[in-house]
Amino acid sequence: MNRLLRKIIDNNLANRVISVSQLKRLSNGTEQSRYNLVNRAVKSQDLVRLHRGLYMLNDCLRDFPCHPFHLAQAFSPGSYISFETALTFHGWIPESVYVTKSAVPGRKSRQFQDNRNGLFTFHPLPVHRLHFLELVKRYQENGQTMLIASPLRALMDLICLRKESWKGLAWLVEGVRIDPDALFAVRQEEIEILKLVYKHQQVQQFIEEMKKELALD
Repeated sequence: MNRLLRKIIDNNLANRVISVSQLKRLSNGTEQSRYNLVNRAVKSQDLVRLHRGLYMLNDCLRDFPCHPFHLAQAFSPGSYISFETALTFHGWIPESVYVTKSAVPGRKSRQFQDNRNGLFTFHPLPVHRLHFLELVKRYQENGQTMLIASPLRALMDLICLRKESWKGLAWLVEGVRIDPDALFAVRQEEIEILKLVYKHQQVQQFIEEMKKELALD
C-alpha cells in the first residue's frame, strides 16, 4: 500500500474528506515526493480527487461511503442543504431529487460535478447575514456532519431563489407538490423566525399571505 494511504488510515482520516494541506502534513517530504505519492494513489484509484485541493479514499478503503450532504459541505464550507434537496429529505415533496442543492453565504453561485455523487449546486440568497442559519439543523450520520434546512426554511429558500409571488396554498400543493398535511403542521413561531431572514419585500409578503391562509394570525 502507498505509504501516504497508510498514513491517512493510521491518522483516522479514512472516512473523511481530505484537504491538500492535510496531505502535505502527512507526506513529510518534498513537494515533488508528495506530488508523486498523490498521483500514484489517484492513478491506482485508491485516492479519489473530488475537486481541486479535495480528496477522499476509495469506498473499498472506507468503512462507509461519503454522504453527499457531507460532501456538499466540504465543497463549500458554510453552506447548508436546502431547496428541493431538503424538501425531499424531510418528505415534503414526493419526487426524488438528483441534484444536491445548497444555500451558500456570499454572492457567487457555483457548481461541482462528482462522478460518483452527481451534481452539486450552490446558490446565494438575499438574506440578512446574522440570520443565515435560522431554522437550519445539524445532523450526524456515521460521524459525518451535515447542515440541513428545516422543511419550511427550505421551502422559503426555494421561493426566494425563484422570486415567486404568492399564488395561494393550492399552488404550493399542486405546483410545488408540497404535502398539505405538512403545511398545516407549520407553527407560528417558525413563521415569525422566517420574517427575520429574508431581505426582499416579495418574500416577506409571501410569508404574510401564507400565514393568513394557514390561519396562524
